[in-house]
Amino acid sequence: MLIHQQKDIPTLIKDTGLVETRRRQIVQAAVDLFIQKGFHKTTTREIAGRANFSIGTLYEYIQSKEDILYLVCEFIHSEMEKQVKEAIKPADTGRDTLKNAIDRYVRVCDRMQDHILLIYRETASLPGDSMCYVLKNEARITGMFEDILTRGKDDGTLKLRHHRGITLIAHNITVLGHMWTFRRWFLKKAFTLDEYIELQTSLILNELSNNSGAGLL
Repeated sequence: MLIHQQKDIPTLIKDTGLVETRRRQIVQAAVDLFIQKGFHKTTTREIAGRANFSIGTLYEYIQSKEDILYLVCEFIHSEMEKQVKEAIKPADTGRDTLKNAIDRYVRVCDRMQDHILLIYRETASLPGDSMCYVLKNEARITGMFEDILTRGKDDGTLKLRHHRGITLIAHNITVLGHMWTFRRWFLKKAFTLDEYIELQTSLILNELSNNSGAGLL
């Protein structure tokens, strides 16, 4: 599994707990404004006001508006990682772990759907070093599903032969969580969240139970 890599954003505050709390407030304030106005039209003064900070206080915790956008991405990936990790139980089979992980993952995507849309819409505004961290952490989430699929392959509960198939299915799972966000204008009219998760999980598990199709993967 890829290691969680986080960019070091300088702060004037030494209390790490306070930094985490205040940055979480900044992230939520920024998400609301970025969604309403877009990244470029939102000012740091507006973000500070929405978070009930002075502009001076805001700059004690970040150095630029791009730092805030990076923190939004970091927050999203950390929440996703937390939910998937909680689905992994040592005593479970790979198949059961995959089922539970998909459920947790899609539900966190549902809760953070506006955040996810923001990532896709605005991350092109990040500087190169920040973008590199975001892409690595996105790949890390997919890597967690690769590990689960490998576990199922090794314990015989999932029919997979090749690493390329594991990689492709892991990316498919990552995207199906995002699809609930991108296609919500239609999907939420046709399916409840529970139905969507059940159907998508069944499609994946049925394919991974099919010996005739496993040779392609």
